[in-house]
Amino acid sequence: MSDLVAYVRKNHIEVLNLKDGKASAGSASFTTARLLVGNFPEAEVLLKRLLKEVASSGFFAAAPRLVIQPLEMTEGGLSVVEERIFLELGASAGARHVKVHVGEKLSTQAAAALLDGRV
Repeated sequence: MSDLVAYVRKNHIEVLNLKDGKASAGSASFTTARLLVGNFPEAEVLLKRLLKEVASSGFFAAAPRLVIQPLEMTEGGLSVVEERIFLELGASAGARHVKVHVGEKLSTQAAAALLDGRV
């Protein structure tokens, strides 16, 4: 099982495996003037690729747990629709459990605690 965190910026996503520190990042044109993820299919393809690169692999590997953290365009918090975009993005990219965090950039320990329900 992999525990991952995805840091989302304008047209850029970085994914980090919380267990082994493996990381991958990439860019695509998914940000619009009003939404950090305004082009869902572009963001989905990128996130799927990044998850595959850093998640534990193997025949019996479970789908990862994922924290998605938008790092830009969050002034005033996320609307319900924006939060739903991130939850759906994680699920459609292959995560079995997705949490969204808005705030200071999470450390690996804080992201793991969030996934474990300790926060």
